[in-house]
This record gives sequence, structure tokens and C-alpha cells, in this order.
Amino acid sequence: MATLEIHDLHVSVEAENGPREILKGVDLTVKQGETHAIMGPNGSGKSTLAYSLAGHPKYTITGGTVTLDGEDVLEMTVDERARAGLFLAMQYPVEVPGVSVSNFLRTSATAVRGEAPKLRTWVKEVRETMERLQMDSSFAERNLNEGFSGGEKKRHEILQLELLKPKIAILDETDSGLDVDALRVVSEGVNRVRESGEVGTLLITHYTRILRYIKPDFVHVFAQGRIAESGGAELADKLENEGYEAYAKGGVTA
Repeated sequence: MATLEIHDLHVSVEAENGPREILKGVDLTVKQGETHAIMGPNGSGKSTLAYSLAGHPKYTITGGTVTLDGEDVLEMTVDERARAGLFLAMQYPVEVPGVSVSNFLRTSATAVRGEAPKLRTWVKEVRETMERLQMDSSFAERNLNEGFSGGEKKRHEILQLELLKPKIAILDETDSGLDVDALRVVSEGVNRVRESGEVGTLLITHYTRILRYIKPDFVHVFAQGRIAESGGAELADKLENEGYEAYAKGGVTA
């Protein structure tokens, strides 16, 4: 069973007045088949956690450990983390002119799997997955995310998730900017991956609306750079009713 273990993680970024600590001791374990929702107000450190796990150079790890199946994630390069089974769906997917969606997907699958997928079966797999996500087949020949709407970019992130089949999927505010129909389609894609039981999901969100479609096993509230409280799905209902004010004041601790 794949397990991502985060222990006492401290992360800083460079600011005008020197390094500024964002994460201040995060402890979290995500196992294969589990879905963890990370919630919290803006600026609490949710996205910093996501990008630090993925290896973004903007973030400096100043303390703590991260392991995947016992292997030191922090010693891995970004591509090594992907091959080890970590996947990040970005809040703001970048545009890559000159690289088609089809070429990007097959190159990514080759890098992760260690060999190129057989073209005939791969084309069929991509086409069927795009149909489930209600993506027109013409998107495969468009430049990566170039001119895509917000919903189209998010569907493409989930297309990658379904095709690459990681061990741990980190979804950073996948619901951001989605209308109701796109949110439903994207959530159905995430649920298809979850139902395999082979992926641990770390779902980072500011709002509870996506949790109406994707039911978490655990909910964690981020505040001031650490997990302030953990619980089951009922904790999301509490946040819907009461908001984050108590956490911002430091009135609740894990």
C-alpha cells in the first residue's frame, strides 16, 4: 500500500525582508485509497504544501521529512517525484505553446511508465478518457492549455490524472473557476480514479462545494501554516456553517 508521510514539515519563501516561513510544522499521512481534504482560508499554506511536495524551486524546505513508500521525496528531482508516483493538478495550469496535448500526454506517460505506450491502445485509451470528461477529440491536437477556458484546463488536468495513474494525487483547488456542469464532470473523473482504490488523494480546496461530489475520508483545517484540526467529512459541514474565523484567531488546535 502506497503511503505518503509528511512529518514536521517547515517551508519558507524569499520575501523583501528575508525568508518568510509559510509552513510551520505540518504532519500528515495519506495512504493509497484514502481521500484527504485540506481546507482553510486564503494564505493559510494549502497551496504551499502542494507545490513543496511537487518540488517547486520557489519553496525552501527548512525542516521535516516527506517520504513515499519510505523513499525520501525531498531528495528527488521533480521528474523523479513524478516517476515515483506523485501527481500535482495545478490551480492555474500553464500554457505551453508549440506542444500539442497528444504529444504532452504520450511523453508524460512514457516518462512515468519507463516505456512508450503502444500507439494503438494508447490512442483508444486517450479517446475514451476524453469522452468521459466530455472533451472534444480536437483538443488532442491543440497546443497545451493555449486558449483553453478555465474549465477546459481543469478537465485536462483530470485527463492526465486518469491516464498517468499515480500513487498519490495532489489536487490544488481543482474546483477554482468551474461552473456547476464542469465541476460535476471533473469530480466524476476524480471519483473514477478514487474508485480504483489504487490512488491516495490530497484534495486542497477553499470551499465545500466540491465535497458534495467528492466525499473525503478525512478533512484537515489549515491555519497559520499548520493543521489546526482534523476530522471526518462532518468537519466540512461545520466549516460550511461556521467558517474559518475561529481558526484564524488560533482558537482551535489539532
